[in-house]
Amino acid sequence: MTEKPARERAARALCRFNGVPENTQFEGRPMWESFLPEVDAVLEGALSAEEWKRIKLDGPTN
Repeated sequence: MTEKPARERAARALCRFNGVPENTQFEGRPMWESFLPEVDAVLEGALSAEEWKRIKLDGPTN
C-alpha cells in the first residue's frame, strides 16, 4: 500500500481530532478534503517555501 501524501495525512488527522468521519461524503468529496485549507495554512507557515511547494504539488487540490 502506498503512503498517503502529507497533506492528506494531516487533513485526516484533523478529522479524527474533531471526531469527524474521514471518508464520509461532504459535497461530493471525502470529508477529510474539507480540512485542506487549515492544513495548508499551517504547513505554509511552518515549512520553507521550497518544502511547501513540494508538498503542495504532492497530493489533492482543494
